[in-house]
Amino acid sequence: MTQHWWHVAISWGLAAAGFGSMAWMAARRHADAKRRTALLGPRERRQG
Repeated sequence: MTQHWWHVAISWGLAAAGFGSMAWMAARRHADAKRRTALLGPRERRQG
């Protein structure tokens, strides 16, 4: 494998890892928001 293809493979790997970590962080934020929303309870109970 030439130096060029090593560079290409490493670049694709880093890009995939970066996008994968962003997706993981977004899923974590979504789960945290869902948990906080569940703690607040339904809107009807809050207004009453």
